[in-house]
Amino acid sequence: MPDPRSFSIQKTIRQTLDFLLFSNVFIALCAVAQACVTYHLLDARCDEYVLALLFCSTLALYNFSAIMSKPAKPEQSLFRRVKWVFSHYRMIITLTLIAVLSIIPLVLFVSTASKVLLFFLAVTAVTYNLPIFSINDKKFGLRNVPGLKLFLIALIWSLSCVLLPILEIGQQEDFNVSVNNTILLIAKRFLFIAAITVPFDIRDLYQDKRYELKTIPVILGEKKAYYFCQLLLGAYVTLLFAFTQEFDAYFFALTLTIVLTGWLIFKSEFKKNEYYYFLLLDGTMILQFILVYLASLVSPL
Repeated sequence: MPDPRSFSIQKTIRQTLDFLLFSNVFIALCAVAQACVTYHLLDARCDEYVLALLFCSTLALYNFSAIMSKPAKPEQSLFRRVKWVFSHYRMIITLTLIAVLSIIPLVLFVSTASKVLLFFLAVTAVTYNLPIFSINDKKFGLRNVPGLKLFLIALIWSLSCVLLPILEIGQQEDFNVSVNNTILLIAKRFLFIAAITVPFDIRDLYQDKRYELKTIPVILGEKKAYYFCQLLLGAYVTLLFAFTQEFDAYFFALTLTIVLTGWLIFKSEFKKNEYYYFLLLDGTMILQFILVYLASLVSPL
């Protein structure tokens, strides 16, 4: 006979996971973790205002995207996430409004250069979702441009989690990050984010075809899209080897992250559970921070 307490615990865990993952709180924490990776690799103090800005802006943008992509009958969706979001619609709206209102005072604590960057990222993210362009009376957003979706997502993430912290670090008189190092950090982060984004598009392959979204898997096909993921991770490792002057704990932490990410992407070909994507694949961003943080304890810069 099933244990009622065990069932209750499982139900509580499932409800907690649903909230963290489907309300986009977890992905917002991933953005914070990625910024912390940048700070640790540069041996700089984490700026609490930047981290708070990233958390709130990521939460707001991802919830906005979820709201804008509401299907005609969300209760009939094949995806648990869609059903959850629109069965908790008021809570999602409330979280989004709180995040947006929190951004306003937080922006006052960053430099002018950071404000310009944030404005550019916000405009790009919003135009990604909104059908503000038109050709022959057919409206579309940036996400509808063939192959652009993946690169826009990776670009927004790499600029916000790498360039934004670097711009704020640059306000310190005794700290300077070279242009070359900045470009290298952005390039590696871009490849990493792009690689873990593709499996989500593979999962949504048939839905994207129906909505005429020309994602990488739609263009290349499912099998080639998986190879493309590994190619992106291979390019990351190549940059890591080519521009590493010292094979220290940070090098091995970053390499281990890529190896584990490649393995999870390979496994995603057989696992279609939503928790696998939103918890494990997105969770590699937090895993990277944990490994880099542990590396900083072993071999501080």
